[in-house]
Amino acid sequence: MSVSPYGLIELPVWGYALVTFFTIQTMFLGVTLYLHRDQSHGGLILHPALRHVFRFWLWFSSAAITKQWVAVHRKHHAHADQPGDPHSPKIFGLRRVVFEGYELYHAAAADPETIRNYGRGTPDDWLERHVYAAHSYLGITVFSALHLLLFGVAGIIMIAVHLAAQPFFAAGIINGLAHAVGYRSFEMPSTATNLVPWGLLLGGEELHNNHHAFPRSARFAVQRWEVDIGWLWIRLFKALGLARVRWVAPRPRFTSRRRELDAETVKALFVNRMHVLRDYSRRVVLPVCREPARREHGALPPSAPALLVRHPALLAEEARRRLRDLLEKYEVLRRVIEYREGLQQLWNETEGRALTQLREWCSRAEASGIGALREFAQALPAYGR
Repeated sequence: MSVSPYGLIELPVWGYALVTFFTIQTMFLGVTLYLHRDQSHGGLILHPALRHVFRFWLWFSSAAITKQWVAVHRKHHAHADQPGDPHSPKIFGLRRVVFEGYELYHAAAADPETIRNYGRGTPDDWLERHVYAAHSYLGITVFSALHLLLFGVAGIIMIAVHLAAQPFFAAGIINGLAHAVGYRSFEMPSTATNLVPWGLLLGGEELHNNHHAFPRSARFAVQRWEVDIGWLWIRLFKALGLARVRWVAPRPRFTSRRRELDAETVKALFVNRMHVLRDYSRRVVLPVCREPARREHGALPPSAPALLVRHPALLAEEARRRLRDLLEKYEVLRRVIEYREGLQQLWNETEGRALTQLREWCSRAEASGIGALREFAQALPAYGR
């Protein structure tokens, strides 16, 4: 009697592809909802039953251990693109992170100090100690054997695709490309970017720049046209009583009723500070760059907008030199950058001092003679919470 090469279940080609897509997407859903938004940052609280479903599936389908994943990710945020970052393209090079990102992750996960310093608050029950952490590869072994039993020869390909998905998408795409290419809605010391069109594959993780700007947010989409598939699942689980949202990134609201700078203005600017700085780049820095220098005549060099908008911590030495030359040559740009630095200083002050300094900042901005800066200062009281 011959053994069927199709295993216990024979499917059409699209059926095998659909099953593989389902196992991968369930794994990614566990990563983004359970490991990332719930365990690492706490912006989302999943029901204990749902937590365990994801914890089991991640161990079963990818050998992921909660404490290790969380610790490595928290360390990444603590040292984003600086020495100590476990998988930064800026530190290790893009090629290595894309093709060896999984090895970098495992090296960090094997470091006891990383686990001790960044893995606190993760599950430490009997199952975690005696099953998941103690036998981390047992789950994936059973997972692979089950595929071979159910799908036969086709199961070999399904296992290969499944096992390659997490290193390729999570380690290579998110940790690699999402720190090298894509668009940046918010400038910060991290090189994180947003990627498209990976939304249907990565559960919202492709909105990496937004996540670094608002790490605790349970919703990664910030701009209204962005789609966070993970957030759609959160809304479903919330409706079923299986999830609770603790915090989401603010989306600025504007009011026409309040015209004076007051304590409410300061609170609104504090809450929306990342949006305020983004608006400053778009409504002040870039308009000034697009026009010939007001008093020095002649168009600015093509690299000027990128140099002026980019966070200073991300500029290489040669870029810093060109920026210094640019600011020395064009007074209007130097003043625009100085005003931006003054605005950023507000976040370091108490509410009372911040209000005083904000009024002084707006007064000087309106009298600066720079049209875009004057209009920006006049619009600040419209920010609401």
